[in-house]
Order: sequence, then C-alpha cells, then structure tokens
Amino acid sequence: MITIVIPTKNEEAVLPRLLESIQHQTVQPHEVIVADAGSTDRTLDIARAYGATIVEGGLPGPGRNRGAEAAKTDFILFLDADVELRDPEFLERSLGEMLERRLDLATCDVVPLSDVWVDHALHRAYNVYVRACGSVLPHAPGFCMLARRDLHERIGGFDESVLFCEDHDYARRAAKAGTFGIIRSASIPVSVRRMERDGRLNIAVKYALGELHLALLGPIRHNRFRYTFGHRAEKSEQLQK
Repeated sequence: MITIVIPTKNEEAVLPRLLESIQHQTVQPHEVIVADAGSTDRTLDIARAYGATIVEGGLPGPGRNRGAEAAKTDFILFLDADVELRDPEFLERSLGEMLERRLDLATCDVVPLSDVWVDHALHRAYNVYVRACGSVLPHAPGFCMLARRDLHERIGGFDESVLFCEDHDYARRAAKAGTFGIIRSASIPVSVRRMERDGRLNIAVKYALGELHLALLGPIRHNRFRYTFGHRAEKSEQLQK
C-alpha cells in the first residue's frame, strides 16, 4: 500500500538506523527504494543488506522522482536517510490519519535527535510556523512527505530545475492540485548534523532567506544558497552557479 523512497549520497553512518527502524513498523511498506547519487562509501551495500531496491538518483528532487517512478503503490513516503521512525506505529498512524482526513499530501511535526535545548527550541518554532502557514502557504520538509502517487504524477513530481527548497515548491503546487495537511498523530525525529556542520545561525539565516525568495521571487533555480547534497563535506560537490 505504501512505498518508502530515500535519496542518498554517502549515508553509511545513518542509513542503517533508518532501515532498522522501518523493519520494526507495525505496518510494513510494500517496498523501500533507495535512489542513490553515486555513493562512494558502503551506502549501497547497506541498502542491499536490508532488502531495499536501488535506483539511480541525483540531487534530492530528481532522486525522489526516480524513486517514485519505480513505486507501484498508491502512497509514497519520501524520507531522508538521517531520520528515524522511532515510533513503531509511525506508518500505521500517519497513513491511517491521511486516509481518514482524505489528504493528498501530508507531513508532520519534526523533533531533533539532539539533547541541545536550542535545537528543540528551533524545531518547535519551525513546527509552529508551518502549522500557522497551513494550506495557504504550505510547507513540507523533504525528509518527511507522504503523498498519493496520483497527485505526485499530476503535478509532475518535484521540479528538477529547482535547486533549493524544492520540497516547499512541491508542497505549494501539490496543495493547489489536492488536499494538504499536517499529521497530528505522529512526529518525525530528524538529525541535526547539518546544523552542527554548517552552524545553527547560518542554517537559520539561509532558510529564512529562502522563504523570502519563494515569497517574493518564486522557486529557487540558482545555487547562490550553496546547497550541497551528501553529508560528508569532503565528498559533497557544490553545483555551479
């Protein structure tokens, strides 16, 4: 009934925890698809060991699209490699609520995998902001998006020309074509490793500027925000301007 799609690039450090948490879900996905962007570490070996299907990926947007193209179920859950489904009923609760509320695209509150108080404060503020925006200005982080496959296909999937905040662009187009909502019965634990690597203030400013760009200028099709994919900095490649 549901397929999980995970875009990856050099995720050997975190992918096992996510795949292990998926195996403990009360509702099992029909398939887990890893869309890989040329990993040079053990990412692919790990994915195969857990029985995942591997397709060729790219940046997160194109990777999610390639995974969705291979999906055969009515629902697709897009996750990033650095989240964990610590609640064994996450899939059951999320999918059940989505069906009950007849949502076409859904996300949920995010909680940091961190003991640092400022991380919890920042994530709580993000949750409040996203809920306040609602379906008028929808936000759905790419690390946790549950979509009906027919909606994904109707809007043409992720716009592969969008290089930053492609997930929020997707959510806005999806909300115009279907029904968007925020799951109340589940939350998603997410890593703070990018914040630790790039700096919390730097990340906050970058995404605030991204919000302004989306609101005033539209989708971000340039790389002035210097987005990189793949956690290992020495292995990540920046897009050219």
